[in-house]
Amino acid sequence: MKRINVLLFIALLVACFTLKAQDPWKITADKPNPANYYGVTIANGMIGIVSSAEPFKVKNIVLAGAYDQYGRGRVSNFLNSFNLLNMYLEIDGKRLTAADVSNFRQELDMRHASFKTTFDYGDKATITYTYYSLRQLPFTVLANVSIKAKKAVTINAASVMEAPDALKEVQNYYNEIDRPHVTISLLTSTAKSPTGKLQLCASTSFIFKEAHGQEPRVIHEMWDNNMHLMKFSKKLDQGETYNYAVTGSSITSAHHSDPLNEAERMTVFAKLQGSDRLLAFHNQAWDELWKSDIQLGGDPQSQQDIHSMLYHLYSFTRAGSPFSLSPMGLSGLGYNGHVFWDTDIWMFPALLVLHPEIAKSLIDYRFDRLDAARRNAFSHGYKGAMFPWESADTGVEETPVWALSGAFEHHITACVALAAWNYYAVTQDKEWLKEKGWPILSQTADFWASRVERNGAGLYEIKNVVAADEWAENIDNNAFTNAAAKVNLQHAAAAAKLLGIKPNPDWSLVAQNIPVLKMENGVTKEHAGYKGEGIKQADVNLLAYPLKVITDPVQIKKDLEYYEGRVPDEGTPAMTQAVFALLYARLGNTEKAYHFFKDAFEPNLLPPFRVIAETKGGTNPYFATGAGGILQSVLMGFGGLDITPSGIVQIGSKIPAQWKSLKITGVGTEKKTYQRN
Repeated sequence: MKRINVLLFIALLVACFTLKAQDPWKITADKPNPANYYGVTIANGMIGIVSSAEPFKVKNIVLAGAYDQYGRGRVSNFLNSFNLLNMYLEIDGKRLTAADVSNFRQELDMRHASFKTTFDYGDKATITYTYYSLRQLPFTVLANVSIKAKKAVTINAASVMEAPDALKEVQNYYNEIDRPHVTISLLTSTAKSPTGKLQLCASTSFIFKEAHGQEPRVIHEMWDNNMHLMKFSKKLDQGETYNYAVTGSSITSAHHSDPLNEAERMTVFAKLQGSDRLLAFHNQAWDELWKSDIQLGGDPQSQQDIHSMLYHLYSFTRAGSPFSLSPMGLSGLGYNGHVFWDTDIWMFPALLVLHPEIAKSLIDYRFDRLDAARRNAFSHGYKGAMFPWESADTGVEETPVWALSGAFEHHITACVALAAWNYYAVTQDKEWLKEKGWPILSQTADFWASRVERNGAGLYEIKNVVAADEWAENIDNNAFTNAAAKVNLQHAAAAAKLLGIKPNPDWSLVAQNIPVLKMENGVTKEHAGYKGEGIKQADVNLLAYPLKVITDPVQIKKDLEYYEGRVPDEGTPAMTQAVFALLYARLGNTEKAYHFFKDAFEPNLLPPFRVIAETKGGTNPYFATGAGGILQSVLMGFGGLDITPSGIVQIGSKIPAQWKSLKITGVGTEKKTYQRN
């Protein structure tokens, strides 16, 4: 009875979300409840701004690539940056708070990555402000503010710079650059990370519409070492609308050798561009991203949800970045901002088929840390390159000691290799394959050749691992690990042939003798000691996709029917049901595929913006890993896209009855369009 009530509650919650969620590009929250509020992220692949239900506040600012240790597991952690977008507004001497406003409304515009808040302050004013993490400027943000006076009022508006608690040795600066054509007020802060490893800096400036000499006078106030502000006053007539903006930049010594001056330089650059030009370039950049899109007919809620998933993956990444993706992207400090197999297996493929130039940044991140992977293999007594289960800035193992996955979840090495091979397959870029792909593929193959225990024909075993199903710890011959190692070895040999290099003959020998076990009923066995236990997440089913080691539809169906019943209703990550959806779509069972497509994320949605938690009933959004898996169920499942050694093709599959059509645009390097009706 308790389980039925929980499921009923979830169904009612989802129904409530669905009532107004029909716009394919905008998610709106009318009068959101601060006590049940999970912020949405505005990001540009470098800076993430997490929304708040409090007027003129943001929850936090997350900056990609900023890691240091500060007491959580003795490993590197993501750091919050300076909160450079907090503001306040006073009207006739009264500072506005949530208790003072009415008609409070927030809206995420996914097409152009903006977050707008609108509210009324009694009979005195209507206020609107909109945040942007500027796509064309990786370290720069913008907030546009509009105040419409319902009667004559005096406003006092402030831009507040706050330092997170973890930072130390905070120093605050304020200066004005006075030129004949412009005056620039700079509110700047700098601090050290907890161990002193990094210098973090941020700077902001007002952007006014008035001509030079007519803009408001800016005043600086220093409250304490962790907060200072700049503010101005303005009298407004009844019916007058006044607009101003705050732009700012945040950067660290992980990104630039002179972050303090660079933060101010980038802020000056944005200030002198002006709001209109900044937004024009920002919108243009997002228009380019959305040329690669997934368009559904007949199911507006699913269309909005798919756009949300794409929006978040696009927001959390960017071409040319030296950083990769964590499971929570730039939505917070979840999983310490570390990089797992979540990137290579779950998020990378969707980005690869839609934006290969973004996917390149993710696999180049792995190449840049290949030396660290070689040292990791050496320290464990193996050859080649062994990638860490959790990676941060340097590429060394960053898994907390209490988690056994760091020492034993070795399948990550084959996951990295699969991403490298698939990047070549989609782009057919032999220069990249020679320069970066081959070193990854060959050295990971060398790892597996040294990792197996050679116990006879068909018994080159891989013992003592943590499975892809992480509830199975220190077990032997895990299905996914063994099959992924086999694929890694085969792809290394294929790459050698393409490049005219003689492959190590041992690779083929090892690949042929790695076992994939079966149970008496013919179902693929998850590991040597498996006896039908519940599983945390997909393992055996990944052998059909993405590994393609199991290709017989009868076997795929048998494995699906067995393992889908061994995933609990709660407490497991969203990716598993996404794989079930993908495989059932390829088998032609669209009813089951659609069920698992919905089951992968709808019970995980949180108010008021339908952000995805990691698990059903979880509260830690945004789970970008799950979004990546669900997008694969649409692209590679219902859409039938398939990555082959010669590029992307479309194989047989069907769309569910709830959809009238499925159109995928901007696919691959040639930006092709694929359709299903």
